[in-house]
Amino acid sequence: MRKNTGAQGRNEQRRQNPSVLDNFKPLIVDLAVPLGSYYLLKGGFGMSTFAALAWSSVVPAARTVWSLVRERRTNALAGLILAVNVVSLGLSFVSGDPRLMLAKDSGISSTVAIGILVSVRLGKPMMTAGMKPFLVKGDAAREAAWERLASGAAAGSAAFRNKEKAFSVVWGLALLTECVARAVGAYTIPVDTMVWLGTVIMIGAMGVAFVISGGLAAGPMEELLTAEAEAGAAPVEEPEVAVAA
Repeated sequence: MRKNTGAQGRNEQRRQNPSVLDNFKPLIVDLAVPLGSYYLLKGGFGMSTFAALAWSSVVPAARTVWSLVRERRTNALAGLILAVNVVSLGLSFVSGDPRLMLAKDSGISSTVAIGILVSVRLGKPMMTAGMKPFLVKGDAAREAAWERLASGAAAGSAAFRNKEKAFSVVWGLALLTECVARAVGAYTIPVDTMVWLGTVIMIGAMGVAFVISGGLAAGPMEELLTAEAEAGAAPVEEPEVAVAA
């Protein structure tokens, strides 16, 4: 019983405070598996370019579906990516064009990017779901501070909301730029080259987005969050009551 209780406690702590590997594991799987399986299927098993591209998309798609089923919940961004993946993969199978298989990735990026920018316009930035765990860090005081800032109940709410929107805008624009670059490359660069170059372009765009969004939005938001958490934890001084002589 003690061992089970201890294991549950460690699992709960890990869930609330995920490691760097836990945060980036989905990204690693989605990037490394398709790229590695493409070259294995094409070079090792002699599959055609189209077949290798198609089968290399199965594992990340299955991983996404399994995550949704296991967690029994999703957010707007995850749902959008899944829907676009299913539709674009179906269209690619129908066309049988390997270049369209590469171009579909830029289509996914553009659709997600537009969805992110529209969500900002609607006042519900999509990227908040992915950013919040990094800033809150499973801390109850920071969670409460986040809610106060997001709801408008704190002094720094206006600045916090603006930075929250800026974070999603940066990612939306970065994905749109990546989309254009990969779409052009899909039809102007040899397929074998574009398979790995497309990944490089995507990683580069994400790297730029991480740096810019971190300095422009996430950093200032963390400062506001820390200040609000400390203000909420500070003891309230009761006014002194004058005693009549």
